[in-house]
Amino acid sequence: MAALSRERVTTFLRGISLRQIRLVTGVVLFAYLISHFLNHALGNISLDALAAGVQIHVAFWQFLPITILFYAACVVHTALGIWALYERRQFRWKAIEPLQLALGLSIPMLIIAHVIGIRLGETLYGHERLYPQILFLYWIWAPWRIPMMLAVMTIAWVHGCIGLYFWLRMRAIYKRAAPFLLAAAVLVPTLSMLGFYQSGRMVIELDSEEWRAETQSERQIGTRAEAQTLDRITDYFLFGYFGLIGIALLARGARAINERRRGMINLSYGNGRTVRVPRGLSVLEASLRNNVPHASVCGGRARCSTCRIRIIGDCHDLPKPSQREAFVLGRVGTSDPSIRLACQLRPPSDLSFFQLFLPHTSADGHESNPTRVGQERYLVSLFVDMRGSTQLAEKRLPFDTVFIVNRFLGAVSQAVLESGGMPNQFVGDGMLALFGLSTTRQQACRQALRAAALIAANVDALNKFLEHDLREPIRFGIGINGGEVIVGDIGYRDHMVFTALGDPVNVAARLQDMTKSLACELVVSDEVRATAGLSEDALPAQEVTIRGRNEPMIVRTVSDARTLSALVNGEQSAAA
Repeated sequence: MAALSRERVTTFLRGISLRQIRLVTGVVLFAYLISHFLNHALGNISLDALAAGVQIHVAFWQFLPITILFYAACVVHTALGIWALYERRQFRWKAIEPLQLALGLSIPMLIIAHVIGIRLGETLYGHERLYPQILFLYWIWAPWRIPMMLAVMTIAWVHGCIGLYFWLRMRAIYKRAAPFLLAAAVLVPTLSMLGFYQSGRMVIELDSEEWRAETQSERQIGTRAEAQTLDRITDYFLFGYFGLIGIALLARGARAINERRRGMINLSYGNGRTVRVPRGLSVLEASLRNNVPHASVCGGRARCSTCRIRIIGDCHDLPKPSQREAFVLGRVGTSDPSIRLACQLRPPSDLSFFQLFLPHTSADGHESNPTRVGQERYLVSLFVDMRGSTQLAEKRLPFDTVFIVNRFLGAVSQAVLESGGMPNQFVGDGMLALFGLSTTRQQACRQALRAAALIAANVDALNKFLEHDLREPIRFGIGINGGEVIVGDIGYRDHMVFTALGDPVNVAARLQDMTKSLACELVVSDEVRATAGLSEDALPAQEVTIRGRNEPMIVRTVSDARTLSALVNGEQSAAA
């Protein structure tokens, strides 16, 4: 068990990339931004509401573990932004990615004076700068700062929203959540800016000698000498920050010169096309630079494997896969050294290869919507197969056999559709159905179980209808499993079909095969049973070995699938 735990930890750590660290730190900073903006929005109510809100805001974000996490996220996210300026050679989304990077790099220089004036002033001198002091500074003492404040609020919010878009756009929940996210993306900054404006007007109305004496004392805002010290610290930070950006730009230039000096290499795509690029570019960067269509759903972030290529010829002189590349290749189950990720491979010499996934291109040659190439999401797969079709066809005319099989598949498809699923693939007398394309995980699992019960009922009705033509009633086997899969179009040219690929789909097919040896109509994974909300003792459990998998799996067997109807409906009523 200890060895297994260490292996899982090692696998988890191998799966962590700089982009995932950037994502986590960005989410922390965006959470702070939302908290700050909602606090600003209380200015639409009153200054007292602002004061009450800021106490909650400060109490949370100045709690020591949260403070350490927040400032660590600030430093790491900024450092990774500067690293991205150096490291990124080509941009997948030609307008939005450089816009996000430019906005992100501009935020520290715009907010540093505000941060040092408030946070460092409190740490060094014990200043108590809250909303009355800050609003007085912006609306009375230095109103020229107002446009800068509104600009940095807009820039920070847009930068964060772009980052969330890149993160969520490939997930199943995004399509359903997009209208709500758009509403929040518009309302939160709008209410925040209105709150900033309304509270500023209140401060202007309250401004008087007495009010200034109460809120603008040296204990609260500091002395002129302290302000000059904080200004010098701000200048030093800005000089250092601009210096880091300058170093990154100089390093880019030095790298480009060095690559030119090291020479050019030829990349041959296996279809007769060859491009000549500087040594040091990744294969995907070379494709983008030369407008060669290349599939890459994640945009070159090593979060998918759609940019995979197969090397033609000797591949022993190529650099070894990075930790992240090895993790992704391991996830797709390949150990072939000739298969590499184009976004990670930087060939040192001429290279010939061909793409394993051809990109979808429109008439003008640009890639179409990347979600049509592939999208990772949680789905429940249901495999159903008709038993004894060979014996059925043995003494029948071919058209009679086709008629019966079609009636069977029609009964199965009707059950799937009524339950909220989608009939996906028909293979002989079997069918794959998908659940969860537009529902939650629990709903998808319950729909699949309900579909299995309906299939049994529909096949019973079909057997009664065909009882005069059948020597034996039609029997069937069903396998149900859920998990993260890739959904998208596969095929060639005009023969494209939408389907799901992944280990959970394969396991569902294996479970359907097991119904023969386990003498039951349905085998469902325990994960689907638990997600559907069925109790532990609802169905008999059994540990089985799945062909192609190292670890055994807990499954639930159902002798008569019709009994699932009462079970699923009963659990739903109990939950209600």
